[in-house]
Amino acid sequence: MAYVVNLKRSAEKELERLPVKTHDKIVTSLISLQHNPRPKGAKKLHGREAYRIRAGDYRILYVIDDSGGKIEVFSIAHRREVYR
Repeated sequence: MAYVVNLKRSAEKELERLPVKTHDKIVTSLISLQHNPRPKGAKKLHGREAYRIRAGDYRILYVIDDSGGKIEVFSIAHRREVYR
C-alpha cells in the first residue's frame, strides 16, 4: 500500500530554506516514506504518536495515519533545533 505524504506549511517553509544538496536528500527520504512509513532507523517519539527519521544532520518528524494511508510531515530541521 502506498501512503500519501503531506507536508504542513511550516515543514514546506523549512524545506525551502535548506541548501540544495540537503534539500535533495530530504526529498528522497520523503519519497521513500510513501512505500515504507517505518523504515529501518525510524524512531517513535516519546510523548506523542509521531516518528522521526534521519537525513544527515537533519530530522524529519511525521505522523502516520495507517487507516487513511496518510503521512503528515510537521517538521524538518537541523538536529539541534528540531525538538524545541
